[in-house]
Amino acid sequence: MQQEYSKIVVGSEEWCAFPKLGIPAIKARVDSGAKTSSLHAFNIQTFKKESEAWVSFEIHPLQQNRRIVVRCEAKIIDRRRVKSSSGTSEKRFVIKTMLRSGGEHWEVEVTLTNRDSMGYRMLLGREAMKGRVLVDPDESFCLGEVSDTELEVHYPSEPGENSGGLKIGLLASNPDLYSNKRIIEAAQQRGHHIEFFNIKQCYMKLDAVSPEVHYRGGRVLNNLDAVITRIRPSLTFYGCALSRQFESMGVYACNRSDAITQSRDKLYSLQLMLKSGINIPTSGFANSPIDTSDLIDMVGGAPLIVKLLEGTQGRGVVLAETRKAGESVINAFKSLKANLLVQEFIKEADGKDLRCFVIDGKVVASIQREAAPGEFRANIHQGGTASVIKITPEERKLATLAAKTMGLKIAGVDIIRSKNGPLLLEVNSSPGLEGIETATGKDIAGMMIASIEKKLGWKRELATAPKQV
Repeated sequence: MQQEYSKIVVGSEEWCAFPKLGIPAIKARVDSGAKTSSLHAFNIQTFKKESEAWVSFEIHPLQQNRRIVVRCEAKIIDRRRVKSSSGTSEKRFVIKTMLRSGGEHWEVEVTLTNRDSMGYRMLLGREAMKGRVLVDPDESFCLGEVSDTELEVHYPSEPGENSGGLKIGLLASNPDLYSNKRIIEAAQQRGHHIEFFNIKQCYMKLDAVSPEVHYRGGRVLNNLDAVITRIRPSLTFYGCALSRQFESMGVYACNRSDAITQSRDKLYSLQLMLKSGINIPTSGFANSPIDTSDLIDMVGGAPLIVKLLEGTQGRGVVLAETRKAGESVINAFKSLKANLLVQEFIKEADGKDLRCFVIDGKVVASIQREAAPGEFRANIHQGGTASVIKITPEERKLATLAAKTMGLKIAGVDIIRSKNGPLLLEVNSSPGLEGIETATGKDIAGMMIASIEKKLGWKRELATAPKQV
């Protein structure tokens, strides 16, 4: 250990440990430009211990690895507003605990925040180094490295398929999509055996005595505990039939086939919303081209939105800025025998909408999506941007009621702000995770798996950290 002026010398990154939290090894980014130290944490919960406020949380101690989880508890010493390097401000719990690195150990204050989007699970700020540490930014691991063998001892490999976790099937089309990879990762991290099944390669045996679902090559899928259905619009009919087959066999589906079916019918879903007292933009629907002019008048004239009923992710949505343009677009779509809606254009929304992610009747995350330059509709799949936003109680109530009306346990609810209050745009039964996880830093995929665990009454066992003294 190198020393100068009785201070230890550290590099730009160092291995350290938090013995009282039960974390034997974690790589820290040393940043003298940051005032406060921070530690990765999720599933943060407060509780009372001997009349004092404590916090429990879970942590992925290794970079690029969400499968290894350590559960920690610590006494809360403060709650402070901290601004991250990205400029986002949030209120964080502060704990005090012992840090060990090399042969040295001392007490530090750290804030708890989700650092999944960061390169390091730990950031060591200058307050924790004051009077004790000198930083050599050209060096790394001055206090020693931790080998892969040592990490394997500290964090043994997670158990395999027969570990007692749930058997979950992910029914989708593309295993490489961010959302599908994150769901698989989250399920494995929580100790479950999850497998991707391509919807088009599943087939069914309808039988009163022994119904079955087979996968390519004749493999029988009758031993699953749960299925997560993420059906692309073009496969709605077959995907829902497949989900229905699993449901008839007693396999839990987090979103049932009937809920997905009605959410995919945009016209029917809007009619159900109105029946439940949920406000939507004024909309019109017709079949005959003869009624085009009156249809446009129904929604207040131009500008107006023309929307294909089977469109998704912003495709099949057109802004007609003039009446003539509206008539042309509507008649062109009708000539192709396409079903469409026309809706009033909410000018004051200014190309922004809200995406609320609802799980089990609660809004667990919300973002504001803003249209790309030159576009009129917010869509992160087409160059739009997403940012964290605090929704109003009225918007929260609308989102949860919309998901409930559709019968969806997991839903992405899209809302637009108008001068007359929030209006529902649509409810998505297979909401994407990338935009909302990236913007909020929340483990939405983990929350989805936790919802299945709760429904099936499954509890995982985590090693609890030693109590602080």
